[in-house]
Amino acid sequence: MRRTLSALALGVALASGTCNAFAAAPAEVLKTYADIAEAAYADSAIAARTLKAKIEDLLASPSEETLKAARQSWIDARVPYMQTEVYRFGNGIVDDWEGKVNAWPLDEGLIDYVDSGSYGEESDENPFYAANIIANKTLTLGSQTIDATEITAQLLGETLHEIDGVEANVATGYHAIEFLLWGQDLYGTEPGAGERPATDFSLDNCTGGNCDRRRQYLMVVTDLLISDLDEMAGNWITDGQARQELMDKGEKGGLAALLTGMGSLSYGELAGERTKLGLMLHDPEEEHDCFSDNTHYSHFYDVKGIHNVYEGKYTRIDGTEVAGPSLSDLLQQHAPEVNVQLGNELQQTLAAAQAIVDQAKQGNTFDVLIGAGNTEGNALVQQLVDTLTTQTRSIEQAISELELEGIDIEGSDSLDDPDSVAVSQS
Repeated sequence: MRRTLSALALGVALASGTCNAFAAAPAEVLKTYADIAEAAYADSAIAARTLKAKIEDLLASPSEETLKAARQSWIDARVPYMQTEVYRFGNGIVDDWEGKVNAWPLDEGLIDYVDSGSYGEESDENPFYAANIIANKTLTLGSQTIDATEITAQLLGETLHEIDGVEANVATGYHAIEFLLWGQDLYGTEPGAGERPATDFSLDNCTGGNCDRRRQYLMVVTDLLISDLDEMAGNWITDGQARQELMDKGEKGGLAALLTGMGSLSYGELAGERTKLGLMLHDPEEEHDCFSDNTHYSHFYDVKGIHNVYEGKYTRIDGTEVAGPSLSDLLQQHAPEVNVQLGNELQQTLAAAQAIVDQAKQGNTFDVLIGAGNTEGNALVQQLVDTLTTQTRSIEQAISELELEGIDIEGSDSLDDPDSVAVSQS
């Protein structure tokens, strides 16, 4: 669902200026925006290679120590990637690609064994709900037979991912890896994450069955993630397809893409689908990083990514900084009051996200905070929803001041039509 901002007449050309630290010609703002994308996607690929190295250590010597290291590496790999999500919505090439790497929620029974008492054994919406690729070398659905003897990139990425048109059939990406490293989180809204044992990857002391195929799946899906991230990083280099498509939109079209990403991630995606929906339903199944209980950091770095684009600054994983003329610089020239207002609101949202991180460090992870009856936790989560919503109103003001037209900011029923969500759940 989309909230559409009314078209605004185009009249005054955006001019360059030197009021702030940088001259903020629109073309230079877009160059900074693309440079940050290139760096953040490249960092994501680097972090995924580090993750692969830790997974190789786990498979070479399965132990609780090597499993813990692989899990931490997965959490670390999320840091640069989540800062790229602000490039969704406004850049079609990113939207067309994103489902391969960060699709959620997923029906984990497609991939591996599950606790049937909590998960169930079938779904009316998904014939592959409990297909268990790892346990089955052949998958049969009606007259359709799939040969899964060898777990390959083609099998996961082209055959099984979103098979039968069901988005929850997620066979690739971060969350498939997350499930394989943690297993199901069976704690509901009580403290505790997934507890898959390291022996699920042991060839000598196998638990969970089919350890050879689980190991194979984990390596193939990790290699796929690296390949996909390399592809997107390449799309943002000089003359890369994503950068070229952005520049081909012209100054106003490029700025519209930038602000569409900021507004849609802020409102419909993060405030709505990833935060308010789970809070309304008190349902940990709506938690973004639900197996690892890492949602607090995923939300924080989504917020940070929005802030990066606004400020025109990104700190790489090696500590170096990518910076240049920014949206903030441009707004300071054309609408300084809106610039100050939006800057303050972005800081308030970062503080709200940090408060949730601080609670998680004390054991009160996102799934605990959204639990029914957790009044204080619910209020903290609602504060993040509120600050995200408020900053979106100022993003819309920025769109108006810059005289951009036809921008669609993603909405969410949980924010725009909460009664319909209640009805659908009854």
